Amino acid sequence: MTEFKGRLMHYLEMKKAIGAGLLSFPVTPFDAQGALDLSTYRKHVGWLSQFPATALFAAGGTGEFFSLTPDEVVQTVRAAKEVAGTTPIIAGCGYGTAIAVELAQACEKAGADGLLLLPQYLIGAEQEGLFARVKAVCDAVEIGVIVYNRDNSIISPETLSKLCDVCPNLVGFKDGHGNIEMVTKVCTTLGDRLSYIGGMPTAEVFAKAYKAAGMTTYSSAIFNFLPTQALEFYDALTRDDHATMDRITTEFFYPYLDIRNRGKGYAVSIVKAGMRVIGRDTGPVRSPLTDLTKDEDAMLAEVIENAFGPGALRPQ
Repeated sequence: MTEFKGRLMHYLEMKKAIGAGLLSFPVTPFDAQGALDLSTYRKHVGWLSQFPATALFAAGGTGEFFSLTPDEVVQTVRAAKEVAGTTPIIAGCGYGTAIAVELAQACEKAGADGLLLLPQYLIGAEQEGLFARVKAVCDAVEIGVIVYNRDNSIISPETLSKLCDVCPNLVGFKDGHGNIEMVTKVCTTLGDRLSYIGGMPTAEVFAKAYKAAGMTTYSSAIFNFLPTQALEFYDALTRDDHATMDRITTEFFYPYLDIRNRGKGYAVSIVKAGMRVIGRDTGPVRSPLTDLTKDEDAMLAEVIENAFGPGALRPQ
C-alpha cells in the first residue's frame, strides 16, 4: 500500500485540536458477511466531517478496534484521511507493546494525525510496565499520542508526569475509568502539559462532572447518528447551560441508557442501531458483540423521535 504523502499535524497542533471542541469516533461498517466495508466507511466519515467536530477517531472503541485486524485498522485510517478534509484523524492503537509499536508506525505512514493508545490485551500491569509501553509507542512515531485510562490500564498521575518529561509527543489524556478523584489530580497536577478528554461510555451523562474536574471536552458516540443534537449538548456544556443539558439528558439520554443497558456490549451495538434507524445503515457489529433486536431498534427510534422530533430520523 502507498504511504501517505500529505502533511501530518505536528503534535502540538494535535494537542490544541483535541482540546478545542467535541470529538467523536465513527463506527466501522461491515457487510452482511462481516467483511470490512470501506465504501460505506468513506461515506460515513465524509458525512461526519461536514459537522464541526475537532477530530475523529478511526478504529476507536466504538469503531470496534478490538474486532479489527491490524491491517484493517490501517485501512480505516487511510480511508478516513481520503474523505475527512481538514478534520484530523486519530488512529486507534493497542494490544501488547510490540504490536502497538508496529501498528502506531503503520498508522502514521497511512496518514494518521495522532494516536489513541488503548489498553493492552487482557492483563493488568505495574506502573513501570505501563510507563515502558507508552514510552515505546511515543518513541516510535512523531505524531501526537493520547493515552486512554480504562479497564486494565490505569496510569497514575505520577507516571503520567514522568512520561510527559520524556515524551514530548504525549499530548492527551483520555479517561474511561470514572475515578473523579484521580481525574481531578491528573488535571490539577499536569495542567497544560496535556489536553484532557472524557471517555466514559455515553460520555454526555458524565460531562458536567468531568468539566468540574478539569476536562472540557469528550468523545461523543451519538455524534455518529445525531451529530446536530450532539453538538447542541456540547455547546450547552461550554455555556454552562444546565437547563438545556438537563432537558436533553432527561428526554433522550436516560431512555437511551435504558436500552443500552439491556445487553452486554450494547454501548457499541446501540450506535450501529442508531445508524440503522436514521437510514444510514453501517451493517452489523462483529462477534463477540451482538446487535440490538428489531424491537430494540424500534424502541431507539421512538426515543429519538420523542426527544428531537421526527426530523431527527431523517438527517440530511
